[in-house]
Amino acid sequence: MPDVTKAEAVDARVDAIAPPKADAAPEQAPKESQGKPRGLWGDAWYDLRHRPMFWLSATLLVLLLVISAFPGLFTSADPRAGDLTNHYLTKPELGKVFSPEWFGYDIQGRSIYARVVYGTRASILVGLGVTVAITVFGGLMGLLSGYFGGWLDSIISRVTDIFFGIPFLLGAMVVLNSFTERKVYVVILALAFLGWTSICRVARSSVITAKQADYVTAARALGAGTSRMLFRHVLPNAIAPTIVVATISLGGFISAEATLSYLGLGLADPTISWGIDIASGSEEIRNNPHVLLFPAGMLSLTVFAFIMLGDAVRDALDPKLR
Repeated sequence: MPDVTKAEAVDARVDAIAPPKADAAPEQAPKESQGKPRGLWGDAWYDLRHRPMFWLSATLLVLLLVISAFPGLFTSADPRAGDLTNHYLTKPELGKVFSPEWFGYDIQGRSIYARVVYGTRASILVGLGVTVAITVFGGLMGLLSGYFGGWLDSIISRVTDIFFGIPFLLGAMVVLNSFTERKVYVVILALAFLGWTSICRVARSSVITAKQADYVTAARALGAGTSRMLFRHVLPNAIAPTIVVATISLGGFISAEATLSYLGLGLADPTISWGIDIASGSEEIRNNPHVLLFPAGMLSLTVFAFIMLGDAVRDALDPKLR
């Protein structure tokens, strides 16, 4: 007989006491239910595949990721090169698709189309970087707080309350103002330093609910270790709300970066950012609105795509909304 580890024995005994599924007659069972039954993630993916909003947002986001990773595929123009003699505030030439003249030129004679393309990288990097950071740190804090409770929960909850009392943009402005050079990683750290609290609270409440489930109680009674309880039984069943909040928040962090750059406290030259271009274009909004509208439109489209994706993921992961 092959050796069976203690962890495998615990899992087998937990599965053995799990409530049986309702039997269905073979001839009446749906074709899809005759195979392996779907879990939460399988049901979520099945639901997402039938949502046009998911495919629309996913297509936009894949395109944005490709643009941010390979901007040279979409334009050969230098986004930092200005020609005040020939191209000062030239109007858009919409017929010249993908050319440097497509969106016109800004007040310094730089191609707006090239700057919109290259500005995608900074915005996507900030959004993804902040989201990953707050999901890992905030999720870990929420996991420990919700599972262990007691004095650890009290300390983490009070620290979370303190950070919640700091206005997000105001706090980010104060933190970023203390740096003389504000690059992408500095903005990521500043936003993540203040933005982890929502993820922490969502993770904490999900973990508290998950640890009270019967299968967790059974695994604990059968001798499962703390790490196995956390990462095999509790975390997989509590992570769905955290993913939903993180996906929706991603668009908000991109918007926050643009706002800080617009105010002169976020990214700065020579980094290319939509917020910087919106700030320079606001000076010409009366006579040359295209200088402002194109970077602002790209920013709105990106935030809208992430919000749509978050809504679709939320509806797929929450059975009550189906």
